[in-house]
Amino acid sequence: MIKRIAVVACGVALMATSVSGFGETDKTKLAERLTAAQTVINQIMSTPDKGIPEGILAGASCVVVVPSYKKAAFVVGAQYGQGAATCRTPKGWSAPVFVQLAGGSFGFQIGGQETDLVLVAMNDQGLQDMLKNKFKIGADAAASAGPVGRNAQAGTDWKLNAEFLTYSRSKGLFAGINLDGTVLSQNEDDTRTVYGANIPYTDVLKGNVATPMMARPFVRTVAKYFVISKAKSD
Repeated sequence: MIKRIAVVACGVALMATSVSGFGETDKTKLAERLTAAQTVINQIMSTPDKGIPEGILAGASCVVVVPSYKKAAFVVGAQYGQGAATCRTPKGWSAPVFVQLAGGSFGFQIGGQETDLVLVAMNDQGLQDMLKNKFKIGADAAASAGPVGRNAQAGTDWKLNAEFLTYSRSKGLFAGINLDGTVLSQNEDDTRTVYGANIPYTDVLKGNVATPMMARPFVRTVAKYFVISKAKSD
């Protein structure tokens, strides 16, 4: 009997260790994703002639970064990526919400590519759409391919109509991109892993949740470029 209890106790201990290790592995992967998102922002903004215009960064309400967004196609296209979003609040930029971007397309197409994506919410409506769960770009939120070049002037009326400006970077090339039809949603599992509970994304993006240590470099990087842009535009 004692031997049996000892075996059961060892099994429970091993299970607990496995669950703990799995959680740590998940956190490690999320930390790597945040680091990749931070790197994308830094690399984009280190090329003044091809980066996001200062005026756009100065007016940004939210920023979404999806590193290594994957797109593959063989007759039916499929797109999927995971990243992080942060929004401007009266107290600074919010803790990140972990998001996923998914969509599909039909048509005769063969090929595949991997790219980094940046989505910028430009106004209060864009912010509200960001706070909706599972909204479709182009349907629930108006989006336009963003202008490129730190001092570039957009030739469209995006300031009036676009809730989101969208960008892509692939093989060193940075440009606006059309993401109509893709769906942006919160990754609840990742949120639970980092924050310990499935905290509503609205609470996080409104600045009601403290930024975890692992996410601070990413948030600071977004805030750094926002402050620079805001100072130059004032």
